[in-house]
Amino acid sequence: MKLGKTFELLNEKGIGYVLKRAISKIKGEQIPDLEKLQGLFAKKSGLEVGGPSPMFRDAGFIPLYKVIKNLDGCNFATNTIWEGEIESGETYRYYKDKKGNQYISEATDLSQIPDDHYDFVISSNCLEHVANPLKAIEEWLRVVKYSGLVLIALPNKAHNFDHRRSVTPFSHLLSDFESNIGEDDLTHLEEILALHDLKMDKPAGNKEQFRERSSKNLENRALHQHVYDVDLLQEIFRYFKLEVLQTNVGLDHVIVGSKTPNL
Repeated sequence: MKLGKTFELLNEKGIGYVLKRAISKIKGEQIPDLEKLQGLFAKKSGLEVGGPSPMFRDAGFIPLYKVIKNLDGCNFATNTIWEGEIESGETYRYYKDKKGNQYISEATDLSQIPDDHYDFVISSNCLEHVANPLKAIEEWLRVVKYSGLVLIALPNKAHNFDHRRSVTPFSHLLSDFESNIGEDDLTHLEEILALHDLKMDKPAGNKEQFRERSSKNLENRALHQHVYDVDLLQEIFRYFKLEVLQTNVGLDHVIVGSKTPNL
């Protein structure tokens, strides 16, 4: 694992996750039915929200970059704690000499992109930072073609600093969606401050430093707004009438689905 990416993951998930990921990499673990999954994405064009991600590189759990045709990227700002300085335009370098268009926009607002534009949307360890995840997924589906694919990977709380928190009920996500909650929402701040395991998140600092950073979440988006498991992800996919093609529980929860017509 490259040093820069190690620090990126330390900042995002803490030392416990990084150690488990290193062990997993040594073992060469990858998602079951990988060839079948790669076949679904091969030679297709898509969008990645919140990348580039180590998960989709050759040594990652779901190596997709090498099989897809084209990939654009979307990040919320021109400077993030994960990617550093980025700029819009043909600057999204995701795999060797491959690059696509970099959009600077919220995950919940892809208005720069027309309807039915992509074959797929992929996102790894991003949606947990979104205050209104159903609004985000609604947008992702808007830009995906009929029968297109959506792949979402989210942290498994058992392996990171969220392990004391409860999985967010779907009813709460739906309420946020119907209320059109914005990304400045800090509803979960006190819960996070009380239950976040700082021993597993050394870059967050002490309690005072963590509170200071967390209070500026609109700027840095470091908070895990919601906590997920596969059951919740399946409920979300049912709500949007997505056909679930594959799920996996490991260091991350992974779900893959196909867009179906509205009934």
